[in-house]
Amino acid sequence: MKKQLALISTMALLMCMFAVTAAAQMTGTVKGSTKGTDGNPIVGATVELQSLDTGRKVTLKTDKKGTYFSMGIQPGAYKFTLMSPTGQTLWFFNNIQVKLGGETEVNFDLPKEQAAAAKASGISEAQQKQIEQAEKENQKIKGLNALLMEAQTDRQAGNWDGAIAAMEKATQQDATKDILWYSLGESYLGAKKYPEAIDAYKKAIALAPTKGEYHNNLGQAYVKSGQIDNAIAEYNAAAQSDPTNAGMYYFNLGAVLTNMGKTDEAVQAFDKAIAADPNKADAYYWKGVDMLGKATVGKDGKMIAPDGTAEALNKYLELQPTGPYAEAAKQLLASFGAAIETTFGKAKPEPKKGKKR
Repeated sequence: MKKQLALISTMALLMCMFAVTAAAQMTGTVKGSTKGTDGNPIVGATVELQSLDTGRKVTLKTDKKGTYFSMGIQPGAYKFTLMSPTGQTLWFFNNIQVKLGGETEVNFDLPKEQAAAAKASGISEAQQKQIEQAEKENQKIKGLNALLMEAQTDRQAGNWDGAIAAMEKATQQDATKDILWYSLGESYLGAKKYPEAIDAYKKAIALAPTKGEYHNNLGQAYVKSGQIDNAIAEYNAAAQSDPTNAGMYYFNLGAVLTNMGKTDEAVQAFDKAIAADPNKADAYYWKGVDMLGKATVGKDGKMIAPDGTAEALNKYLELQPTGPYAEAAKQLLASFGAAIETTFGKAKPEPKKGKKR
């Protein structure tokens, strides 16, 4: 009985082997390798085989060596298409014949194929190299832009470590782009890593010395690290290099000087902010506050504010009658007996009625 079972098992195995061999003889085998424009194998790419007879598609993936292989492909004419891991079509071959019981090898060597195509089109070798270099640069830029967007998303979510990781990767890939160092500085600043932020901003400024926002944010990093003199220098540099936004930069300088108790210098900074942007309401308010710090007391015990204090506070109320400092401005004016000159919120006088006849 045992001998019969063994005989049956052997026969079953032989039948399976015969079936596989027969199936292989009824179909074909395809294989090949892939090589990208950088000369390296393309890992995780897709090779699509589309039958030109039936339209049926077969998709294969490349392995760690950039190769692909498949048995059981129906014989006939096929279009072989190589697609990147992100789905971008890289190259294709048309009318490839898969033979019955045979092995068809189709290799995708992009540098070789592009060179052949360029030669056929009359493009010189030097021109082809320029095209390839431009393609590589475009791909690199796409990758850097993706990292910039990733860092921005992380910063908005408060994920400073993620933002730092993305921008450190970006600056390692290309250290010649000022925007990458600036974004890295922003990420360090949010993470309260001030020395690192200062270093990143300096590298951005070395590449683009006339961008005011770079100087402004470096000034902010200096303030956070207690280097006030350096901060003042950077705010001034920001205003000089970017006059369009000088009002904002001088205002930031005035705020720093106010916090330091340097009210005279702060008033000068706010005056510069106002000269650059006459509608910058907050500059008028803080100028008035700093000027009021120099008030004296008269013989009658009343406060005497320096000339221009009331004008500055009233100008703020004119520009921002319901602004965040509106009530405080009114109280400050009242503290030294100054009139509120803005007409906002005051009841309009009723017209005089004529006498009845």
